[in-house]
Amino acid sequence: MRNITLSIILLCSFSFICSAQKLNDKAIKKAEELEQRVIELRRHFHENPELSNREFNTAEKIAEHLKSLGLEVTTGIAKTGVVGILKGGKPGPVIGLRADIDALPVTERNELSFKSQVISEYNGKETGVMHACGHDTHIAILLGVAEVLSSVKNDLRGTVKFIFQPAEEGAPPGEEGGAELMVKEGVLTNPDVDVIFGLHINAGTPVGQIKIKKGGIMAASDRFVVKIKGDQTHGSTPWGGTDPIAISGQIINGFQHIISRHTELTKEAAVISIGMVQAGVRFNIIPEEATLTGTIRTLDTKMRDEIHRRMKLVATNIAESHGGTAEVEIQKMVPVTYNNFELTEEIMPSLKKAAQNGDLIETKAVTGGEDFAYYQEKIPGVYFFIGGKVENTDPNIMKKTSQHHTPDFMIDEAGMLTGMKAFIHITLDYMTSN
Repeated sequence: MRNITLSIILLCSFSFICSAQKLNDKAIKKAEELEQRVIELRRHFHENPELSNREFNTAEKIAEHLKSLGLEVTTGIAKTGVVGILKGGKPGPVIGLRADIDALPVTERNELSFKSQVISEYNGKETGVMHACGHDTHIAILLGVAEVLSSVKNDLRGTVKFIFQPAEEGAPPGEEGGAELMVKEGVLTNPDVDVIFGLHINAGTPVGQIKIKKGGIMAASDRFVVKIKGDQTHGSTPWGGTDPIAISGQIINGFQHIISRHTELTKEAAVISIGMVQAGVRFNIIPEEATLTGTIRTLDTKMRDEIHRRMKLVATNIAESHGGTAEVEIQKMVPVTYNNFELTEEIMPSLKKAAQNGDLIETKAVTGGEDFAYYQEKIPGVYFFIGGKVENTDPNIMKKTSQHHTPDFMIDEAGMLTGMKAFIHITLDYMTSN
């Protein structure tokens, strides 16, 4: 009797596994059939980019597509965010899939037939607008995944929440936006999301390759301002006052000593960079004030707090030792993009299936920031990279086109199918095992 019972269990298990595999195969075949349609969507969004918190037409196009698939659609989340909910035919977990939708104030420089010609205003200046980081591909990939999963709706064991998020690049000055505002406005509730996944196309990674890392994969991004005060004097008599510019130079060097001599870089990477130095109005006047503005990038919470502490200590002490004062203001902007260890381990076989020839790479962390981290602070989440490198024999062209946030940024659209496959395999496999 025991042997008969065991045989029945094994038979049922085998049948369940076969059924799940057939569903995956069916969904992947549909994704391959939709590839050209997804490329066309990407080109539409590339040609019609919109800046952060201003993605009105982008959001309308996304919502229209999701509604055509029969999804429950909500708009206006975090100003221009769109959410589509696909309820499967069977009970199961709620899985969040996220794509960012905003473009950058960059004037495109290439000969693509769908090159952006959009002109807008950013920080009071006229500028071109460009999807110079691949968000157009992210939108199209997720819309394609929504169409694929909608086609197998009755076989889905759970619910998928498609999250199209504005302002990943940062809200305009004085405004809220991005993932932080999406979370605040309840994007992870009703229904409550159990896990969330996000991806980013990378122009320096070969097409078909997927890169992932357990733990911190992208850095916390913080902004700092140091205001140095001295005593104004004539440039010909520096001894008659206190030079805040000279003090600034010492503080800049001191900040780099924090990284090179007081930070355990074998543990995690860390960066302090000065982006703006502002002082003075005339060549022969030593001014009263100087301001340093920059960014801090860290991949460990304790290291982040220690670097902040030391920066305040270094700046104030250096300024005082030269007869001036320094005030340090540090604004925590984006947390560490931290991939849940257990969830990352669970989905790696799914990503390996999605990668071309199983080319899944466990990569090192990068010091760029990503506000996907706000979702990961609330629920388990995993973020990964897909390849989109444009192959070219000229190394100078390759170098130019691999740089995100530049006028020459370009990706190979063939990489988008890998992104679709990754989301599909993750979703279906997670539903099967949970």
